[in-house]
Amino acid sequence: MTATNGHTRTLKPGVWAPIPTFFDEQENLDLDTFRKHVVKLAKVGMQPVICGSMGEAFHLTDDERSTLFKETRKALDEAGLHDTVVIAGTGGNSTRQTIRLSKLAAEAGADVVIVIPPGYYAGALQKPALKQFFLDVQEASPIPVMIYNFPGAAGGIDMDSDLINSIALEGPNICGVKLTCGAVGKLTRITGKTAVKSFSQHPRKSSVAPEFLTLGGFADFMAPAVIGGKGHGAIMGLGNIYPRSLVKLFELSDKVAQSSSPSAEDLKKALELQDLVSEADASFTRGGIAGTKYYLEKHSGHPNRRMRRPILDYTNEAGSALEKEDGVTGLMAYEKALEKSQ
Repeated sequence: MTATNGHTRTLKPGVWAPIPTFFDEQENLDLDTFRKHVVKLAKVGMQPVICGSMGEAFHLTDDERSTLFKETRKALDEAGLHDTVVIAGTGGNSTRQTIRLSKLAAEAGADVVIVIPPGYYAGALQKPALKQFFLDVQEASPIPVMIYNFPGAAGGIDMDSDLINSIALEGPNICGVKLTCGAVGKLTRITGKTAVKSFSQHPRKSSVAPEFLTLGGFADFMAPAVIGGKGHGAIMGLGNIYPRSLVKLFELSDKVAQSSSPSAEDLKKALELQDLVSEADASFTRGGIAGTKYYLEKHSGHPNRRMRRPILDYTNEAGSALEKEDGVTGLMAYEKALEKSQ
């Protein structure tokens, strides 16, 4: 458990939003907007992942990443959110850089790091090299390491369940995996090895992460993953737009999963909400990072939608079309109703 001013933090099943990195018109960090957004989400139970794919991490310098890690912990503590777990993205294009970033994250107050395989030399990184990469990083990192499997952002590298399970078994500082490959079968194969009593023979190194978590990378299969696959939640970009709805979906799904005889009504509520979430997730997946920033500028009072080039800002025409999609408006009506009731 990570301790700060007498408070302890532990990585538990739940939901996280990969926080966008906000820029001003000159592409400098907009820390004020960033801090406010982190705190706003955390107050309703949506925990932050900093410098992930949504955060344009590979367009940031190491110093900028370190600044964002520090500002996250500082903003949360100042808001009294001492127990909120911070996951920091520290993937780099070499083992050496990834370890350095992981140490910077630990110094900045992060609780866990999440690491994507280095994609630049993807063709040279077969299973032995990938396994060694994660084992080297987890051995040197001062805080627990989560594997990030996202073929689209790692030069096509798609780690299979056998490889992930072998890294989990041999790496005591490996605390979980995020599957942005969308493979539910892979998720169930991983939980079949790690979410069972026999895995306790391979204890985790840090009390910050006492169990191995298997998390989805999209919102569109959270209920099936949690209810049927023993998944532990998700890290999803949609959490930036609909935090209350996704917290509610996890709570409903987890309630069904934990019950020996779940009620038909609870299952119905979870699946109906999942239908709404899946439609919205499809819309914002098409919109990507730029679409998310557009929507936050338009509906959450953010100063601008600036991307760091070469990614272009979302156009007004594309944004107007996104706002009108049935999935976007349908889940927003649910989100607003939750906000009024809380």
